[in-house]
Amino acid sequence: MSLVLFDLDGTLVDSGPGIRASVRHAAASVGIAEPTDEQLRALIGPPFPEAFLDVLGVDPATADAMMADYRDTYGAGGMFDASVYAGVPELLAELTDRGDVLAVATSKPGEYAREIVAYLGLAEHVAGGVHGTTFDGRVQGKAAVVGLALAANAPVLAHGPALSHGPGLSHGPGLALVGDRHHDVEGARVHGLPCVGVDWGFGGRDELEAAGAAVVVDKPGEVPAALDALRSAAPR
Repeated sequence: MSLVLFDLDGTLVDSGPGIRASVRHAAASVGIAEPTDEQLRALIGPPFPEAFLDVLGVDPATADAMMADYRDTYGAGGMFDASVYAGVPELLAELTDRGDVLAVATSKPGEYAREIVAYLGLAEHVAGGVHGTTFDGRVQGKAAVVGLALAANAPVLAHGPALSHGPGLSHGPGLALVGDRHHDVEGARVHGLPCVGVDWGFGGRDELEAAGAAVVVDKPGEVPAALDALRSAAPR
């Protein structure tokens, strides 16, 4: 039995339409120029409001004002303007059927993430729970969310087989994170975990490889074999 953590946006679901529309609305609410397509792509994945500072170059007060408007728009229905990537339901079913425990670890607020996962019919596959950031700032950033997911699934970790975590990383129980952005790779690394990068999301192969992903796959059907390869390469 292994625990496999999945990012949400850009990994399990294409959440681009709802996020882009909500960001555009937030930008208009504070009177800044509409973000470019490149900026909008860069904004999908990293945590808000920090991403507004980094990608749009706004000041902290403007970022906070954008965050308030974004939450109003996104929470009112924008979050449901998303779709499951082709092949993902089959991937989750295959991993579940073979005994892996799956969980979601996302930089998105957990309240939103749980609603989205349920709305899109994925909840039955994630017995390890849906873990995200908190509105009160108590849990922020990918590394913190991964830590939350690990703590919630401690019994699974106590019995999982080893995976190869790559050069310089520890070799713990059967565990990996699957994600599409460098934030996923970096957040996993904080906990000594390998990251299986996915090329169908918003980051791309170059970003994932530069960040140090253990392997990058092109389609959902390749994830099980990538996890098996990590497990086979682990020291016995």
